[in-house]
Amino acid sequence: MNYPKSVKIVEVGPRDGLQNETTSLDTDTRVQLITQLADAGLSYIEAGSFVSPKWVPQMAGSDKVFARLPATSSTTYAALTPNMQGLERALESGVKEVAVFAAASESFSQKNINCSIADSIDRFVPLIEKAFSAGITVRGYISCVLGCPYEGDIKPQQVAEVADKLLALGCYEVSLGDTIGVGTPGSTEALLSTLLTQLPADKLAVHMHDTYGQALANILVALQQGIAVVDSSVAGLGGCPYAQGASGNVATEDLVYMLNGLGIEHGVDLQQLIAAGNMICSKLNRANGSKVARAF
Repeated sequence: MNYPKSVKIVEVGPRDGLQNETTSLDTDTRVQLITQLADAGLSYIEAGSFVSPKWVPQMAGSDKVFARLPATSSTTYAALTPNMQGLERALESGVKEVAVFAAASESFSQKNINCSIADSIDRFVPLIEKAFSAGITVRGYISCVLGCPYEGDIKPQQVAEVADKLLALGCYEVSLGDTIGVGTPGSTEALLSTLLTQLPADKLAVHMHDTYGQALANILVALQQGIAVVDSSVAGLGGCPYAQGASGNVATEDLVYMLNGLGIEHGVDLQQLIAAGNMICSKLNRANGSKVARAF
């Protein structure tokens, strides 16, 4: 089996994880978490989101978080910027990389951001142009690549078309999100088999949720297909609003343990990572969602 020699882990806990937690944390705690994650060796961390605090109160004050993060060449601190106002706030905060998101499901796009997939992508054109003019790189996300809460199964070709458009706009990479965690190794293989006939593996990442306990198995399939960038969330932070009781994001600790077992380089110290996860879980007054952290 030809696995990648190394994998880049995109740590999404401080953004995608915390925004789905019921407890909002203060700036000090968010900065402490991000700092511990960077110290553990994570080189790419989604540190916040510039969205309306009315819709995502957990991400309020992201500008204060970014102002407190140390300038470093070894760690990329990225932000989600769904619109031009968000980008402008990110630029004011000195953010060096941003992310935009579209959906593979028309129904999800309408329900989530109140516009069609085509319209959502059109809206990114001036945003990405402005980011480029400011020397900012842009990463793309696609939601519901393996299933939609409204439409059910999603055809791989739908995903391919959205990915192609985001890459054409200038996103250097597209992360494939199993938003409700319904994917299986079979559906993951079918999706990637289609995409990789049209797009290079080094332009794709995977973002698997663990609602049905399939995330690591799906990631393993992606690694076997040559994908070398994986999104994960410390302590399994986050959840899925469309699946009651869903465990949400795959835990970074569990991913690191699996990569260790495969002999794949990733640069993360597992013990320091577990300490970061335990710290944030104590602040959130919740159990650690990582099986590996609980085992250790």
